[in-house]
Amino acid sequence: MKIILLGAPGAGKGTQAVKIAAKYGVAHISTGDLLRKNIKDCTELGKKAKEFMDGGRLVPDGLVVALVKDAVSAVENVLFDGFPRTIEQARAVDGFAAVDKVINLRIDESLLMNRLTGRRVCNDCAAVTHVSLLNGAGKCQVCGGVLQQRADDNEVTVKSRLDIYCKQTAPLIEYYEKQGKLIDIDAGRESDEVFKDIERVLDK
Repeated sequence: MKIILLGAPGAGKGTQAVKIAAKYGVAHISTGDLLRKNIKDCTELGKKAKEFMDGGRLVPDGLVVALVKDAVSAVENVLFDGFPRTIEQARAVDGFAAVDKVINLRIDESLLMNRLTGRRVCNDCAAVTHVSLLNGAGKCQVCGGVLQQRADDNEVTVKSRLDIYCKQTAPLIEYYEKQGKLIDIDAGRESDEVFKDIERVLDK
């Protein structure tokens, strides 16, 4: 089984991907995680990717496709989280993976802005939370580590990322709709409610 999760930044792709991977035993391939690991390890790809990500721009297709293709080369059941992001990337995927279903997480832009600018990540365990859940505490609720806002989660960069999504990634909705693989899911609700709808789709 090969699944793609579509959705704007902040739609909840990462959260739902973890749930899907755990229940259905598919390999969770997140380009964001792959790129951040390369950035942390100071690889050449990571250095190049950081320039684009910090500016709220998409990493060039060639770099991303090569990274993903290598990551899935030995895996049969895959969940693509945040990939593909462009029509060109989607065509590249068609060349090395037969996608079964594409789940599109729909959500209002104002809610996305609130989710992303309020997102905080733990420096120690990488747990993700939101300022609205901290009740004034500045520590990670999982391990007590220091929380920080990612460089690309400020309001200006988030607006840029959403604009880029609308121009370059949203066309994938029609691309996969024409292939008969697209399923729309309302992602503006609690994550458990969203996952129940995803389960109904994948259990068919």
